[in-house]
Amino acid sequence: MTPPLRIGNASGFYGDRFDAMREMLTGGPLDVLTGDYLAELTMLILGRSRLKDPARGYATTFLRQLEEGLGLAHERGVKIVANAGGLNPAGLADAVRELAGKAGVPVRVAHVEGDSLPVPDGYLTANAYLGGAGIAACLRAGADVVVTGRVTDAALVTGPAAARFGWGPEDHDALAGAVVAGHVLECGTQATGGNYSFFRGHDLRRPGFPVAEIHADGTSVITKHDGTGGVVDIGTVTAQLLYETGSARYAGPDVTARLDTVRLSSDGPDRVRISGVRGEAPPPTLKAGLTRLGGWRNEVVFVLTGLDIEAKARLVRDQFADAFARAGRQPDEVRWELARTDRADAATEETASALLRLVVRDQEPEAVGRALSGAAIELALGSYPGFHVTAPPGKGAPYGVFEARYVPAGDVTHVAVLPDGRREAQEPPARTQVLEDTGQPALPEPLPAGPTRTAPLGLVAGARSGDKGGDANVGVWVRSDEAWRWLAHELTVERFRELLPETGPLTVVRQVLPHLRALNFTVHGLLGEGVAAQHRFDPQAKAVGEWLRSRRLEIPVVLLDSADAPEVHA
Repeated sequence: MTPPLRIGNASGFYGDRFDAMREMLTGGPLDVLTGDYLAELTMLILGRSRLKDPARGYATTFLRQLEEGLGLAHERGVKIVANAGGLNPAGLADAVRELAGKAGVPVRVAHVEGDSLPVPDGYLTANAYLGGAGIAACLRAGADVVVTGRVTDAALVTGPAAARFGWGPEDHDALAGAVVAGHVLECGTQATGGNYSFFRGHDLRRPGFPVAEIHADGTSVITKHDGTGGVVDIGTVTAQLLYETGSARYAGPDVTARLDTVRLSSDGPDRVRISGVRGEAPPPTLKAGLTRLGGWRNEVVFVLTGLDIEAKARLVRDQFADAFARAGRQPDEVRWELARTDRADAATEETASALLRLVVRDQEPEAVGRALSGAAIELALGSYPGFHVTAPPGKGAPYGVFEARYVPAGDVTHVAVLPDGRREAQEPPARTQVLEDTGQPALPEPLPAGPTRTAPLGLVAGARSGDKGGDANVGVWVRSDEAWRWLAHELTVERFRELLPETGPLTVVRQVLPHLRALNFTVHGLLGEGVAAQHRFDPQAKAVGEWLRSRRLEIPVVLLDSADAPEVHA
């Protein structure tokens, strides 16, 4: 029987815990260690870095981690696979070879390229999301370290698994199982209790990073190294499965995984088995991410203390309207938001204060720079009583925009550059399948009518939310069949909009996932032009799920009084 492939993760984003690579290499057995360094915002950051120095464009943190990690991985026979190459995987591969030579570590380095697309006028970067085939080719050729540019997050797992088990492009179910495991691993400690709704029952001061034990049939067990912090249970894995997904068809360049077939079961302490995953042929197109500079942005936060908060806010807004009129020009976008953080008869000045946030955007830097900062400064002695701001207004800064497009898979050249320098082109899958809506599955029988009590949704449900471009995703799940019978009928799109009024005018799509006892909501356009544009207070929608959990509605008393109800303080 072929032993499972143990794949660990040591990075969920560019800037994640620096010591994670060493901790994962020394904390327990591994076959492969992966690192995800690329997010939509990261490509913009790397694009601006490359403008300053064409030799860069990759995640330099990864290279610094390898100063210690390369030798540790070699001693333990662990392969390293990371997408830290960003916009310059060849440059990073050369840098790794140089580092290995200086350290005297005999490792074979390969890289994957071809994701870079022609950059349209006015854009900074353009990259297709590649699959795991190039990674698999590099590993089959004997690479010890494989660095890539823009691949899907799950490709860091599908590539090594395909190389180990000999999967071909038609092994859809096995590949889909690896995609699901890769999706669980990709955000690091979010799978081991980080950012978890029910955090109060666990020690999350320093959660360990996750490990997937992948079997030849694509089933897997999610776990972590013994003795590390955090927790792996069905809840933490469910939360990460729902993160930044939408349709039940989770499409990628290797395979389309059916999230509505995923089954989770406990496999012991800190062990969750993933099984039953079905796969379909991938779509004929690849997702491509384009970034550009969208304009200039600035903000000022005014502190309003004590009495007459609303009147003080109106005065500031009227004064700025007058200042913009006198200047002869108002920025293209002016947004005000009053956060009533103040309390009546407060014991401290801070808790007696509210925050009034002004955000402006414009295509011209002058419109958000001196025009804004001058107006704010000039109000210092002539506005509301107690006038002050959280920080002096600055000159303004450029903001970015991420756009997703789709290109025919056959138009993208996917190349594995092997350790000996040979270039091996990867053919796109011969069989593809256009994505179609799966439809909604049958709902469970409703919970019988009974007494209810007004309480926060979070007393019975967990949530995890995030961003995909300008859209927000909110996954909601429960931990018992009885709660699922209630949630599936109660939390409709209409009720979701009532609980989160900001979503009222937007398109909201609900996906039902019965095996996970979960609902997944996609809110189109909530984040405007995406995280880099900082359209709203929470630009990546990280806390939308927790906002939803805090909202009060009528909940059956039988659920609130059940032993399964998590410890939550309203």
